[in-house]
Amino acid sequence: MKTSKVLAVLLAAASALALLTGAVAVPILCRPFYYAHIVPLELEERTGLAREEIETAFDEMLDYCLGRTEDFSTGVLRWSESGKSHFTDVRGLFLLDLWALGGSLCALAALGTVMRRGGLRPALLLGRKPAFWAGAGLGGVFLLVGALAALDFNRAFVIFHALFFPGKDNWMFDPAADQIINILPQEYFRSCALLILGLLVLGCGALMAAGLMGTGGRKKILHKIKKT
Repeated sequence: MKTSKVLAVLLAAASALALLTGAVAVPILCRPFYYAHIVPLELEERTGLAREEIETAFDEMLDYCLGRTEDFSTGVLRWSESGKSHFTDVRGLFLLDLWALGGSLCALAALGTVMRRGGLRPALLLGRKPAFWAGAGLGGVFLLVGALAALDFNRAFVIFHALFFPGKDNWMFDPAADQIINILPQEYFRSCALLILGLLVLGCGALMAAGLMGTGGRKKILHKIKKT
């Protein structure tokens, strides 16, 4: 069976992208994750809203950010045009992540088909399978990012918005004009970041373990072939 370095690089890149976008998609799509924060963060007491009103406001905002509706709303909460424009920007990022996730999964399926039908397998890269490098590369980057964020989450929060919303300050809400921010405290976003980081660590560990499996045996076989 032929080996291909190009195939190995493509598999590593697609695997890393699928894991990254998949981890980010979990807190976006899993609404119960937000609902589970309502009581611990005392959102009813802090806002004077009933739980149903909080959930409705969150759901309507998220429906807009996921492209399920063209009409922006936040339940009984007031919002401004500036606030809406920020959620329009967020909508673009959310949809980009979901499209990238779907694209990376399709790419992995296509590469798998090429391997089966073309009689190809990915070459080892520095003695390791593509999955190992996908996990090691992505894991190394995000462990560093996570460590920096843990040291000063507030600063990391500001840097994140500066990077993804360059030149804009509409993400700095006035709680009186855009009341949705009252039910989206920074503690919730910290939980989202920790969830994403935890999923990335687990996923990267699984990829690295899969990338290490069988490489030792393959090396021995190649060594014997070279000797003969």
